[in-house]
Amino acid sequence: MKAFEASDDIPLTALKIVIAGGFGVGKTTMVATVSEIEPLTTEEILTTASAATDSLAGVENKTTTTVSMDFGRITLWRQQLQLLLFGTPGQDRFWFMWDDLALGSIGAVVLADTRRLDDCFSAVEFFEDRGVPFVVAVNEFDTAHRYTAEEVQAAIELNPDVPVIMFDARAPYSTQQVLIRLVEYALTLSLRSSPESEPALAPPTPTSPTTTFDGNPHRAL
Repeated sequence: MKAFEASDDIPLTALKIVIAGGFGVGKTTMVATVSEIEPLTTEEILTTASAATDSLAGVENKTTTTVSMDFGRITLWRQQLQLLLFGTPGQDRFWFMWDDLALGSIGAVVLADTRRLDDCFSAVEFFEDRGVPFVVAVNEFDTAHRYTAEEVQAAIELNPDVPVIMFDARAPYSTQQVLIRLVEYALTLSLRSSPESEPALAPPTPTSPTTTFDGNPHRAL
């Protein structure tokens, strides 16, 4: 794949990105799928002691959970970018780590599972409250019903400008496109807020259209 071809002559811009979302939504899988290095994971075996706090509804086959963070790296030589990926833990009791993981990031990918869409609401609110750019990436599990990006956007009551992307966390190219879309979106917001400043990166060519809000917000699909 040409996007991954190395060259010592190409200067790289390093960008920190947070991969966030609810429990069992695919954060660790996403980081591991696209990372060019052996990903750092902090997964531990689920035990009966966590049964009262970690609901397995919809993810009954899940046997491990992230207790600190995931870390991976991907270099996009064509875009002259090196993306540093930090995956957050999903359970509420580990949320005290989110501020530290988000510090210095250019944006976040909020993963969503349409079978448990309400699990992503807290992550969306977290980044909205802190003014951190984010996109919502719907991980299309094999057993999940397929919805349009517009339907998901309306269900979460997102700002009309926030991109919603349908993808497969197990597929490297699909995951890469989500990350590129986030960088594009963060750059657009940066240029919009500072029209006089020089962009750190060359204006990108959009890879997918931004979805629109249909004016009929609701909280359940």
